[in-house]
Amino acid sequence: MLVALALIWGASFMFIKIAVRELSPATLIFGRIGLAAIALAVTAPRGARALLREHARWLVIVGLVNTAIPFWLLSWGETRIQSGLASIIQAAVPIFNAAIAFLFFRELRVTGLRLLGVAVGFVGVALLVGAQPQGKILGALAVVGMALCYGAGGLIASRHLRAVPAHVVALGTTTVSAIAAAPFGIVQAPHHVPSWKTWASIAVLGVIGTALAYLLFFALISSAGSGYASLVTYLVPPIALAYGATFLDERFGATAFAALAIILAGVALGTGGLRLARRRSLASEP
Repeated sequence: MLVALALIWGASFMFIKIAVRELSPATLIFGRIGLAAIALAVTAPRGARALLREHARWLVIVGLVNTAIPFWLLSWGETRIQSGLASIIQAAVPIFNAAIAFLFFRELRVTGLRLLGVAVGFVGVALLVGAQPQGKILGALAVVGMALCYGAGGLIASRHLRAVPAHVVALGTTTVSAIAAAPFGIVQAPHHVPSWKTWASIAVLGVIGTALAYLLFFALISSAGSGYASLVTYLVPPIALAYGATFLDERFGATAFAALAIILAGVALGTGGLRLARRRSLASEP
């Protein structure tokens, strides 16, 4: 499941890059999240509607912070930078998560080596953003904003939606995001019929890259633990880089790979992910 999830999320950056050639970011995320919400609604467990009403307030907040806004920022950023570079910046999500926890979530505050890891991760992000040509800096900063939103959204969900079934959280947040994106997506829709590649990209992003990926991720957490599931952070960027180089003819310099190494080193220190994953993996063995 871990490898399947990494392959799916790694490919998402490539499909976004293909789709934004013809679609505005708002139209893309409306199609993507709308399809995901439909797919999740079809497979929703019994009692989901009551839980959606009960936790509507925080589902709206998490849906905006953790899905609608970061999806738009990532899509807009990829209109200006390569898909592989976006995936490298995305790898810093645990760094932003730890930094926000340090500032606002005292029960999750990091210290010592983990705090050092946060600083190291930010160095990697700064290196990659600073290396972009002037016309691409805003695109890179948009993806940084996406990582910041994911970091905040994960913490909010952990505090306020911990007791809600994962499928219900996924359904609620995607539905909220689809509703929020609908007016902008419809207004900015193209006046021509997009190519089959664009339609296929939306379908893959919605059904596989969002709905199926959510279910795989939550199943992985349930079966192997959150620490093991967090290892996907290390697998996605190299896979996304390979997809971009193979299918989009993207080329990356030494700076990109150096930034990736620094960011992943910061993630390892800042979250204690490798040690935690090893303990969880051992604990799950029969």
